[in-house]
Formats: sequence, C-alpha cells, structure tokens
Amino acid sequence: MTYTIAISNEKGGVAKTTSTLSLGAALAELGSKVLIMDMDPQANLTLALGFEPAEAAKTSASVLIESAPLHEAIHKTEMDGLDLIPGNARIESAEQFLPVRTNYLSTLRTALEPAVKLQYDYVLMDCPPSLGAITLNALSACDLLIIPTQAEYFSAYALRDMMTVVRRIRKEVNPGLAYRILVTLMDRRNRTHRGIYEQLMSTFGSGVFSTVIELDTKLRESPIAGQPITRYRPNSRGSLQYRVLAQELIEYVKETNQQPAG
Repeated sequence: MTYTIAISNEKGGVAKTTSTLSLGAALAELGSKVLIMDMDPQANLTLALGFEPAEAAKTSASVLIESAPLHEAIHKTEMDGLDLIPGNARIESAEQFLPVRTNYLSTLRTALEPAVKLQYDYVLMDCPPSLGAITLNALSACDLLIIPTQAEYFSAYALRDMMTVVRRIRKEVNPGLAYRILVTLMDRRNRTHRGIYEQLMSTFGSGVFSTVIELDTKLRESPIAGQPITRYRPNSRGSLQYRVLAQELIEYVKETNQQPAG
C-alpha cells in the first residue's frame, strides 16, 4: 500500500523542500521505495537533485494539468529507491486551470492512483508556499500532511490558516486527512525558540513530531551539491535527525494502518 504525504506550509523559508528531500532520502535509505514530487513552481526540489527544470519533457504540471500518465514523468535519481517527478514554472498555471473543472480537488488523487501499481511505499509532495489549487489538491490526495514550522512567531502564526484548510479538506473531500507538525531550524540556545516550541507542544500535543530538526549549515549546502543530506554528509546532525524522523514516520504509519476502521 502506498502512503501519500503532502509537505506544506503557507509560510516560506521553513525548510519545506529540505524536509521533503531529506525525509525521502532517509526513507529510501531504510529500504522503502519512495517517489518525491515537486509541486512548487520554483522547482527547488528538482534543482536540489541536480536536474534542470526546463529540460524535463514531463513534469508534475504534465501529470496535474494534462493528465499525463504518472510513469512518464518519473525520473530516477542517483539514490536507490528514490525517484523524482520534477517540477517547473508551468505548474503555476494549475492555479487558473484546475478550479474551473468539475470536482477539481480530486484531480491529483486520481493521477496518483498508479503509484500503488508501481509499488511505491511513500509518495512525498513538496507543495508551494501558498494555499491555492495545487496545495488543496495535494491535501485532498494525501494520507498525512506534514507542516514544517520554525519555532518563530510568524511561522507558528501561519498554522492558523493551515488548520482552517485542514478542516475544510476533511469536510469536503478527505475526511481521513491527518497532520503532523515538524519543528525545523530549531536553535535550542535561543530562548524564544524554546518558548514557542513549548507552546506548540502544549497546543498540538501528539500533533507535533517528537523529532526536531535543528539548525545545521550542512542542510543548506546539500542542495548546492545536488544530493540529499544523507549522502552529502551522512554523519551530520541533519542526517541523523532526518533518519530519526523517518523511523518515527514509519512507526506512525504502521500504528495507523493497524487501527481498526471506524
């Protein structure tokens, strides 16, 4: 069974793309077959894996807007078990084209159905920093929404809008949508960071991952090298923490799948 995850936050600069890439690589390293999908017009995920967005014949835009078969857009990466559907600026037109379609919120869910036959264990979608048609489609299609959030005021404040969207999607198209907040770019020496982290834990409780991703300059360097952090600096703090996050996610999925329906 394929488990689908959207990684999204309306607030930019919260390590959303870094988390998609690093978590995907950590899952693949643990033996899972992982597909990561670049849904952001900036295509930073695509660039971070050494691909040139303009050169891809088929992209996430082809899948979402033109109903191109999923397998036609998949690119192998240098890492075993980690595949990519690249993105480019063309997907931005989905914000205009999708809402005029009937039942448009189900477009991506239908497009991703072949992922099961392709035997992917996980599909991770890197969403744009907005709550438009692309992100709404991703939330409608996923089992879990991961919200990367800095332990800073504006990032935590943006969670209000994210929770509103979660409630809307649950009501309209995806009643089983779950979410987990991932605290990123954490500086444990910073009193403000510690205070906001404690507030997040108090407010959301088990809705926050136990794993925290701390500041690590190697995480900023790895996209320049065109490699996930687990390959670029396998012994770095960032690598170790994303591996722990992957283990926590696997356990969460296992427990969720074991729960009786209803």
